[in-house]
Amino acid sequence: MTSMHKTLVAVALLASALAAQAQEIKIGFVNLDRVLRDAAAAKTAQAKLESEFTRREKELSDGEGRLKTASDRLEKDAATLGETERLRRQRELVEQDRDLQRKRREFQEDLNQRKNEELSAVLDRANRVVKQIFDQEKFDLIVQEAVFASPKVDITDKVIKAMNAGSGK
Repeated sequence: MTSMHKTLVAVALLASALAAQAQEIKIGFVNLDRVLRDAAAAKTAQAKLESEFTRREKELSDGEGRLKTASDRLEKDAATLGETERLRRQRELVEQDRDLQRKRREFQEDLNQRKNEELSAVLDRANRVVKQIFDQEKFDLIVQEAVFASPKVDITDKVIKAMNAGSGK
């Protein structure tokens, strides 16, 4: 009877293992690129950045236009200018170009820093919303990168809707 007893125990263990395996695992997928593109908070952040940096961008473009005009004028007038005047204008153009490049670099650094700040704030908010959905709907796993994801596990719209409604603040 010992072998029969062992067989029954083995069958019982196998049955419980199969039952545990059959227990449904709830998995979700969120496309953060879409959240960062479509959520109202992301659009607001983008509009804020544009309004904040449009004036400086225009000033830089205007400066580049003035530099090009001055360079073209020097090129046209070079044959009739004296050596001293031509050299003075060339030095001015080099100095203006250097100044413009410095301003462009500073602009780009400021823009990148502000983009990172705004993106970080939106990502933090999105992560809070994802965590809230994870807890409320008792997910076992939510991933943000997937080669393929069935629409039935895609919670991106739910995240965007919750963010737009003000959840996860």
